Amino acid sequence: MNNKRRVIRRFFILLFSGFLFTLGFFFFIDKGLEGVFTNWFEDRLMAVYDYYYTANGEPIYIWRPNWAMVKIYVLLLLIALVCISSILILILSKFLSTADVKDRMEELGEMIHQYIFSEREASDVFPKIYNDIAFQMSEVKEKMRQHERLLRDEAARKNDLITYLAHDLKTPLTSVIGYLSLLSEAPDMPLAQRAKYTNIAFEKAQRLESLINEFFDITRFNLQQVRLDIAPLDLTFMLVQMTDEFYPLAQKHGNTITLDTPDDLTINGDSNKLARVFNNILKNAIAYSDPNSEICVKARQQGNQVILTFSNSGPTIPPEKLNLLFEKFFRLDESRSSQTGGAGLGLAIAHEIVTLHEGTISAASKNHQTTFTVILPINLSVNIATLDDYLNVSSDL
Repeated sequence: MNNKRRVIRRFFILLFSGFLFTLGFFFFIDKGLEGVFTNWFEDRLMAVYDYYYTANGEPIYIWRPNWAMVKIYVLLLLIALVCISSILILILSKFLSTADVKDRMEELGEMIHQYIFSEREASDVFPKIYNDIAFQMSEVKEKMRQHERLLRDEAARKNDLITYLAHDLKTPLTSVIGYLSLLSEAPDMPLAQRAKYTNIAFEKAQRLESLINEFFDITRFNLQQVRLDIAPLDLTFMLVQMTDEFYPLAQKHGNTITLDTPDDLTINGDSNKLARVFNNILKNAIAYSDPNSEICVKARQQGNQVILTFSNSGPTIPPEKLNLLFEKFFRLDESRSSQTGGAGLGLAIAHEIVTLHEGTISAASKNHQTTFTVILPINLSVNIATLDDYLNVSSDL
């Protein structure tokens, strides 16, 4: 509003200045140049109406306005005034419109700032004319709050994991040092006992390596960017290879892996990244499946998509935890001493890789049966390898 009043004030000052300039100009012409304006007026707008002679024989003329010329000049003057007024009104309206928009934007910006950084309701900050904006800002504020909560929860889980891992590193390290000390101090130890201690130290060293790898996963997360190398991929062959590679781990847990897939199933994708997805899902299925149970892997083509399912028998995952499986640093088994719980990045990484492939990944759990479903397009039309900022994950995906 201040800008509008300023523009109006300037307009009237300009108008008054123009009026004074016109008067001054008239005075300069008429007085400074010895009646030039008066002579011009008489020559063009006055005419002799009658005359008579004085006693001395001098003519006396009687003048009257030349109304025809007066009308012409008045008409021209009116036209000039209308044109000038129209131009001035147009300029003034533009200034007023710009000032009004600026005032409204400043006012709206102030209201948005007050609403975002306060606990007031939208109806208390925005007038009724801004109902649509108030509704949109309410949604934005709620999304910001949800995002802040997710970031706080993620940071808390990450800090807890680092604390737990730092504590858990001591246990296997102490065991390794202890058993190696025994082997060093007793060179004449029986071979059977030496083999036992060596095997225990080796297992503890493997556990220590696993914990260190988890540290690397956590610290490298968000520091690198994924780049996909899209190429034709024999999905059937990849799944056969993966089931063979997981045979020792599954057998150790008493599980069997069955594969049901067409003989020739080819898609476009990044073989290394998709292998990481299936690796994480299978590792998760073995870790949380019932001993001596079957893990079923199925793949089928449906239109322009491939649908893969990974099913295992095990404890039913509660719905509230099922929705968090693909979040960063979430572990289904929250016990810090669990051998199955990693850094909580495997399924989050799998979710992001599948999303980059323009696919979806979901989980369902009911009646002691958990199924992960991955849907991928057969023909990936976009060269996603050029996307730099879509996803931040470790470079070793």
